[in-house]
Amino acid sequence: MPHFRGCSGEPNRLLRAYHSGDSDEVDWILRRLQQSTSGELLAMGVSLGGNALARWAGLQQRAAAELVKGAAVICAPLDLVAGGVNLGQGLNRWIYTPIFMRTLVPKALAKWQQSPDLFDRERLQRARTLHDFDDVFTAPVHGFRDADDYWSRASAKPLLKQVAVPLLLLNARNDPFVPAHSLPRPDEVSASVQLWQPPHGGHVGFASGAWPAHVQAMPLAVTEWLEQWL
Repeated sequence: MPHFRGCSGEPNRLLRAYHSGDSDEVDWILRRLQQSTSGELLAMGVSLGGNALARWAGLQQRAAAELVKGAAVICAPLDLVAGGVNLGQGLNRWIYTPIFMRTLVPKALAKWQQSPDLFDRERLQRARTLHDFDDVFTAPVHGFRDADDYWSRASAKPLLKQVAVPLLLLNARNDPFVPAHSLPRPDEVSASVQLWQPPHGGHVGFASGAWPAHVQAMPLAVTEWLEQWL
């Protein structure tokens, strides 16, 4: 699914960005795709986009089947609170968080140039963690009270019992961004949801085969799962 406007290098001209709970954007793009094709649709979301897709499926319930025959979500942080806390601790804070911040902060500053009243620029420049960033930018720009409110309300996990379209949730249990203890259990999802939680795979890695290995096994397996719903 192509969404999260602003990630392609072309800025979003609206006074907003993207966030992991943006189910409205998912709905918009799926409806546009439906209008432009006579075939049946399958949807796949990865990482933050996967959470948005799973949240959309939970909110839409049976209406989701009007747009897609099935959906797959890969390595999504379905519990944004647990994922956010995890990224703010230990090696994650010193290795991965700075990488994210180097791309997020310039995009946010570009938004500030559009509208200086949108958020506190000085606070943004002091941000060192994703919680700091979401607190000063993502939350206020998209109508959330603060980072904690955003993480709580935007998480797909509480909505998984409402999903009524075939949905695959694939998460490696050694994903450095998504702690294993936060992954959904069978009793936390509807009968339409299939959980696949292999012990290894990292964050959208799933390397297999002899050295130097390859990363084709996961896309092939997910595609095969989706094809059964056509």
